[in-house]
Amino acid sequence: MQSKRSTTLVGRSEDASAVQQVKDSLQRLFFELIVKFHQSSETLDLEISFYPYAGLNNTIRLHGSKVKVRISDLLQTAPFSVHNALAAILVYKLFKKRVPEKAKTLFRSYVSTPEVRKAIDDIKRERGYKQITSAQGNFYDLEKLFHCLNQKYFNNLLPQPTLSWSRRHTRRTLGHHDRIHNAIIISRSLDSRSVPPFFIEYILYHEMLHVKHKSKIVSGRCYHHTREFFADEKRFEKYREALEWLPKFRRLKRK
Repeated sequence: MQSKRSTTLVGRSEDASAVQQVKDSLQRLFFELIVKFHQSSETLDLEISFYPYAGLNNTIRLHGSKVKVRISDLLQTAPFSVHNALAAILVYKLFKKRVPEKAKTLFRSYVSTPEVRKAIDDIKRERGYKQITSAQGNFYDLEKLFHCLNQKYFNNLLPQPTLSWSRRHTRRTLGHHDRIHNAIIISRSLDSRSVPPFFIEYILYHEMLHVKHKSKIVSGRCYHHTREFFADEKRFEKYREALEWLPKFRRLKRK
């Protein structure tokens, strides 16, 4: 039976008894789902806690008969139906089963609401941080590149975010725009004499487009690369050359 409890759309509760009531409800939800797939359900040790993540993260771990679930504390006051959907998503993924579409749709719709998205952004600003180094690299200056690209493609209308090389030489993620902290981070692996200027310009230009084009939510899904985004991306002078050079860069040995 569903118990009565707070149904504030999103947030953390200061009422310890209310929080415990939610945990008890989640305990029942997760247990009922786990016993469908776990053979040793009678000795199952289930631990559920709300964790102050810097975002809407939720995790589940299984070690023998011990299951540890960590749920973002932003979801403490979420509706029962959202907790039910989240439990299904985590448990089905844990046992490598296909997640029910109804659960995915319900949870996606919930986290896409303006109130929840604002709460997520606020908590990222409060708890998160960005590892900033410098815009000046050994071979390339990100600020100079930004100003050149801004003049050429944006008529100098694009506001400059914080620009920085990453701390590590990442080769999978070459660039990242952080909307919350208003920063563009470029992989330090691109700051090399073996990387042609047009390639790093393309990576930076791509991230600058994220500053110009805001994400869109369609049917509960968040799209960072819209039709308008792709159209602008193709305006880059050496767009084809950059795409062709990408696999070459992947093959380069680290310097």
